Amino acid sequence: MNERKRAPWLQSLHAVMPLCLSYIPVGLACGVLLQQVGFNPILAGLLSILVFSGGAQFLVASMLATQAPFATTLLMVFFLELRYILLGSSLSGFMKKEKRFFLAVFSQSLNDENYAVNYLKYATDPTWNKRKALYVNWFSMASWTLSNMIGNLFGSVIRVDADLVHFALTAMFIFMFVTQMKNAWLILTGLFSGALGVLLMVLFQNTLGLIAATIIASLAGFGLEKAFKKEKSKKRRNQEDAVGEPLFHFSEQEVQRHD
Repeated sequence: MNERKRAPWLQSLHAVMPLCLSYIPVGLACGVLLQQVGFNPILAGLLSILVFSGGAQFLVASMLATQAPFATTLLMVFFLELRYILLGSSLSGFMKKEKRFFLAVFSQSLNDENYAVNYLKYATDPTWNKRKALYVNWFSMASWTLSNMIGNLFGSVIRVDADLVHFALTAMFIFMFVTQMKNAWLILTGLFSGALGVLLMVLFQNTLGLIAATIIASLAGFGLEKAFKKEKSKKRRNQEDAVGEPLFHFSEQEVQRHD
């Protein structure tokens, strides 16, 4: 069947299926960890829907395991999730005419990975629209939530190796980075962000280094790309002006004498 003749939800499912599958092992592991700090399947499901962030949920499990204060945990999650300001703003150009209610529903189900899927589809598929984008968000959220609940349900009999969880998270983000390698600026920004993240993690000894690296690299990449596009546009205008100029220039007196 032709891709464009499929129902919108099938097109979205086809686009987001690799992401949904990659969520299963990570979601199971997250559910197990949440069970070990006192969450039941219902609470794990609610946390997955309301927060919908692997990094934040692993952070919650880690801080609860160390009996960190609630205010500290909330503050850390807030700083960790500040990157969604940048993600949401970069998608706003595709949703300028949408109502606020839709934007609120869409934003609630937005995360790093489905953002990348939707941004890539908006940039490459002219038929991509808000309904398909929302389906991508919902399918990915359903996969993540169910994986968390199942992992939590069997948490007492499943033993998770922390190295496996770290590998799964790293592999998932590498996959999302590779799918965005469309030009040199994105590659350089990603490499710069990774190097800066390692450096700041060593200096700060906590996840604030990752947050700072993400914000700095995103702003730097945005600024460089904007400057590059501006310079490229300026050169194009100069070339067009040069092509439009006549080969010979005559003064007004010469033109009148010729007439």
